[in-house]
Amino acid sequence: MSVTESMTRLQAQREALVEAALEHVPFDGWTKQALHAGAEDLDLAPGEVDRLLPNGIRQAIVIYVEMTDRKMIAALDEKGLENLKIRDRIATAVKTRLELVEGQKDTVRAALAFMTLPQNAALGLKLTHGTVDAMWVAAGDTSTDHNWYTKRMLLAGVYGSTLAYWLDDTSEGHADSWAFLDRRIGNVMQIPKITAKIGKAGKFAAAPFKMGAKIARCMPTPGRMRRQFGG
Repeated sequence: MSVTESMTRLQAQREALVEAALEHVPFDGWTKQALHAGAEDLDLAPGEVDRLLPNGIRQAIVIYVEMTDRKMIAALDEKGLENLKIRDRIATAVKTRLELVEGQKDTVRAALAFMTLPQNAALGLKLTHGTVDAMWVAAGDTSTDHNWYTKRMLLAGVYGSTLAYWLDDTSEGHADSWAFLDRRIGNVMQIPKITAKIGKAGKFAAAPFKMGAKIARCMPTPGRMRRQFGG
């Protein structure tokens, strides 16, 4: 077995363990207990948890987010975003991402709570960057200049605030969340040049992650969520 095949197999095992643990996270939170319960469901020995996820909960949440991002990309590829206006592409991307975890709100809340801990803040920002970057790529962004950072910073704000609203939304079909999303995107699209250099969907060379401090101001925190949405 080649090194590549071995790594692919290891990643598949890790993802299977995280998928199994998702059944237990709503009750146990993102904890070793949930991971061990998932391992038991897969008939894995207890020691397999530490072998597959040596970085523990942090690694498990990264895998969860990245798996969901891949599902989002696949779903958006089937939607034909190139036929939509830019604001509709972005709205569709955010909506699709949230719909993928519609039955996992408690799991998402627990992940957000874990990532708001000081020692995990940088990782949380990196994961947000990965998600919004995937959204812009799916929307057809080909920019490589300062607009690349601007678009991701702004979308991080839209995505973060909509996520916070959506988590507590009890309206039918999350209609209130989609109206909130539309308003937020409308505000963002008024910023000059935000739609510059958007073409057909394609790949581009991603620059290093340099906007952590900017996204941090956009990310939902418990205090900010209470001020914005009450509670």
